[in-house]
Amino acid sequence: MEAIAALIAQAGVDGRRLRTVLALLGEGRWWTLADLVRESATSRRTVEALLREVELERSGDRFRLREPLIGLAGGGIAPADPVAHLLAEHAGLVARMEKLVAEAPRGRQALDHVAATADTVVRRALLLDARFWLDGARLLCVGDHDLTSLATAMLHPGVEVTVVDVDERILAYIAGHADRLGLNVRTRWADLRLGLPASAQSWADLAITDPPYTPEGIGLFTARAVEGLRDREQGRILLAYGASERTPALALKVQHALSQLNLVNEAIYPDFNRYHGAEAIGSAADLYILRPTTKTWPAVAARVDGFGAAIYTHGPQSIESTGPASPAPVSPAPAAADRAPEVLVGEWPKETLARTPRARLATWLAKPYASDPGTVAIAVPAGLEAALPRLLLATRARDVQVTLAAPPKDLPAALLSPVYELTVEGRTIHALRLPPPATQEERILRRILDNAHGKLANTWREALIKARDDLTKKQARAIISDVAPWADDVTVLELPAHRLQELPSVVASSLSAAGAAGSPG
Repeated sequence: MEAIAALIAQAGVDGRRLRTVLALLGEGRWWTLADLVRESATSRRTVEALLREVELERSGDRFRLREPLIGLAGGGIAPADPVAHLLAEHAGLVARMEKLVAEAPRGRQALDHVAATADTVVRRALLLDARFWLDGARLLCVGDHDLTSLATAMLHPGVEVTVVDVDERILAYIAGHADRLGLNVRTRWADLRLGLPASAQSWADLAITDPPYTPEGIGLFTARAVEGLRDREQGRILLAYGASERTPALALKVQHALSQLNLVNEAIYPDFNRYHGAEAIGSAADLYILRPTTKTWPAVAARVDGFGAAIYTHGPQSIESTGPASPAPVSPAPAAADRAPEVLVGEWPKETLARTPRARLATWLAKPYASDPGTVAIAVPAGLEAALPRLLLATRARDVQVTLAAPPKDLPAALLSPVYELTVEGRTIHALRLPPPATQEERILRRILDNAHGKLANTWREALIKARDDLTKKQARAIISDVAPWADDVTVLELPAHRLQELPSVVASSLSAAGAAGSPG
């Protein structure tokens, strides 16, 4: 008892956390460490320190108090949850989200994935619905491993939702369930270090993000959320961020990164978000409601490209990674050996072909290159390999050499087979552009992929009309909308991999439909 009292006294005014843990233990039920951390929103390290001082009865990984503690418990009333009183009315939605969360692709530690609980994502949706008018509103999810998009769309069908994520598995999972449930949710691929997809820029009224909990990750994801807002006066950003009660200096760094974007903190709800994991921060995170000011957009423009590639807390892309640096790109040696690259894309050593024009990876994806180079060399650093298919599709050159940090594990040959023949030598990929295809179907597909920066539906429509000159623009648009409703207002470079894989079959379907719809004159 004395040791426990000393721990509580040492915690000072923050001793309520420890009393809350003791109160939960005093209920007499069995606990796991993960459940006790999450329920108390107290860091694992603090909970473990307290558990070492009490007598526990154990059964496997579960435990409970042997004897009740007198006089030391009493967590009192937890901080107010603005929507907890609404949750009971939506038990069915919570149950559906529990199933969806349980069946979702497993989180990737290298991307700092930790799944939020089902009631957390439903409470996020309830808060959005309670605080804002969602009829006709647009919500941008800047990363959505937690499936907040599905919960919000199910709760309020009147809201349009766009999900931007780098994880192809999550995009396919969300799109599949949105299609099955008839939800107004569209998905876009993006590595936010290389930019926000064109169709998501200046699109949303509200944005929500649960980013990597580093100053760089918070700054980058929040800046991209700002870029996604169309309503510069009334738009809001909801941000999940948590830190251990033991490390206030880390939280200060994050809040400093936010202050540099000139955002107003309208509200901070303590411990609003709960997680299956993240025990170092108490399996909990606060929810910030941020409002941009007129000074936000200049601040974002000045800082968004300076966050760097190391934004995570785990893996080779973490800000504290001590792994070896990425090896220098291989000296360009494209397929046409008698010609040096006409453009170097990415970070190349200054001494490599010093007079050759250069382009940043983000710029290469954002817009077509001004000229039409025949040979291009691209350097892709560690951590950005997921951008490889898009970087190649953004290239119109005949010969392309791509240098990776390591030999490729999963070469996207199938996605690129309509355009390139790929060969691999170590960590170098040679891409040779294929000659024009012979069949109408292949020509339409090739025209779409060759115009990767352009609006997919527009390129497809013109290619369809060229193949069937008796087809009107209105008929072509209707056919495309019918066979691929996801093709509107998107470029090839934004399409998730599962949509790129669908393109050959839906192009074939559109050509068949065009044959039936076309009429002379």
